[in-house]
Amino acid sequence: MNNSICKPGLIAATVMLLSGNVAMAQTTPGAPQSQHQKVQLSLTEAMRMSLQNNKQLKLSSAKIEEAKASYHEAWNNHLPDFKISGSYLRVNSPTVDLKVKLGSGSGTGGSIKVEQAAYALANVSMPLFSGFRIKYGVESAKFLETAATLDAENDKEDVLQNTISAYSNLYKSFKTIELVKKSLEQQKKRVIDFNNMEENGVMAHNDVLKAQLQESNIELSLLDAESNYNVTCANMTLMLGLPEGSDLIPDSNAFSGAAEAGSVADWETSAIKNRKDVAALASREQAAALGIKSAKGEYYPGVAVTGGYIEADVPKLLTLTNALNIGIGLQYNVGSIWKTGAKIDAATARLHELEATKNILAERIDIQINQAYEAYLLSRRKIDVYAKAVEQSTENYRITKNKHDNNLVTTTELLEADIAQLQATLNYTFSKVDAAVAYNKLKQTAGTLLTDYHSIK
Repeated sequence: MNNSICKPGLIAATVMLLSGNVAMAQTTPGAPQSQHQKVQLSLTEAMRMSLQNNKQLKLSSAKIEEAKASYHEAWNNHLPDFKISGSYLRVNSPTVDLKVKLGSGSGTGGSIKVEQAAYALANVSMPLFSGFRIKYGVESAKFLETAATLDAENDKEDVLQNTISAYSNLYKSFKTIELVKKSLEQQKKRVIDFNNMEENGVMAHNDVLKAQLQESNIELSLLDAESNYNVTCANMTLMLGLPEGSDLIPDSNAFSGAAEAGSVADWETSAIKNRKDVAALASREQAAALGIKSAKGEYYPGVAVTGGYIEADVPKLLTLTNALNIGIGLQYNVGSIWKTGAKIDAATARLHELEATKNILAERIDIQINQAYEAYLLSRRKIDVYAKAVEQSTENYRITKNKHDNNLVTTTELLEADIAQLQATLNYTFSKVDAAVAYNKLKQTAGTLLTDYHSIK
C-alpha cells in the first residue's frame, strides 16, 4: 500500500505549512463554533480597522503631539518674560545711620529704628536679538515635528502590510476549509460507492479500506485547517478590535488578478520620492543643520528691551512708589568664546551621522526594492505554473478514474490522482494570494502603499 494513503499526504503538509504562518496566537482555540458571530470582512475594512486600533500608531500619535509641543515651546521664546516678586521682612532692629539731613533739622545724620520692610518688583524683558538662536530653534523644532509626522506615516505603511499578510492567512485558511470539505464530500461518496461495489463482488475489501483510510486522512486535514482558521481569526480580532470569538469571512475577490510589475528603476524612483522614512530623515538633517547655526549664535550677545516697576516701604525710613524704568539690556557670556566651539562640533557630528544614515538607507532601499521586485516576479510566474498544474491534475484524475472504472489502474493510483488534484488547486489558490501580498510589499518598499489605500478607501 502506498505510504501517501497511509498517512496525511500533501494536503496535510500544506495545511501544516499554513499553520506556521498563523502560529502567532498564544491560545489554541478549538474548531469553529456555530454560536460564534460571523463577520463579513473585506480587505479594505480590515486595513481601516487596523489603522484605528493599532497600539504602535497610538504611540506614534503621542510622539507627534510631543513634537508639536516642543515646537510651540520653541516659538514661545519670541514672547516676553514677565516676572513679579515681592517680600515682607521682619528685621532685628538694625542701627541705620543716615548721612543725609532729615527734614528741616540741621544735623547731618540720624539714627532710626527699623523693624520691618516690604517691597514689590515687576520686570518685563522682550528679546530683540539672541544670535538667531530663537529663530533657528523654532525652525529646527518645526522640522522635527514634520519628521515625527512622517515617522507615523511610515508606521502606518508597516501596519497596512502586516494587515494584508494577516488577511492573506485568513483567506488561505478559509479557502483551505472550503476545498478540503469539498474533497471530503467526494471521498465519502467514493467510500459509499466502493462499499456497494464490494457487496456486489466487484471490488476487493482492501480497496475499500484504502478509500476509508483516505477519508480519515482528509478528515484530519480538515481538523487542522479549522484549527488554523480559528487561530487566524483570534489574531485578526485582536488586531482589529473585533469581539472575541468572531468568525471572520474574507472577501472571495480580495486577491483576484495580478498587477503589472513595471520596471525596477521606476520602483526605485518612486521609493526616493515617496518613502516616508527618507523624507523624515531629510527633515532631521535640516534640523541638524539649523542646530549648527543655533550653536554658532552663542558667539553673539543677547539684546532685549527691559522694563520694570519697583515699590518699597520701610516704616520711619523710606517709601518708594511709581518707580518705573525702561531700557535696553545687553548680555554676553565671555565664556562662550571658548565653550561654543565644542557645541558646534557636537552639532556638526550629529549632521554627519544623519548624512551617513541617509547613505545607508539609500543602499537598504535599493536592496529592498530589488528583493521585493524579484519576489513579485517569482510569485507571478508561480501562478502560471500552478494554473497548468491544475489543468494537468484535473486531466490526470479524469483519465485515471476512467481507467479505474475499467480495472486498468489500482485504487491507490486513483486516490493519489485525487489528492494531487486537490493539492494543485490549493497551490493555485495560494499562489494568487501570495502574488497579491508580494505586490503590496513592493508598494510598501516604494512608499506608495498608504497613498493607494487612501485612493481606494
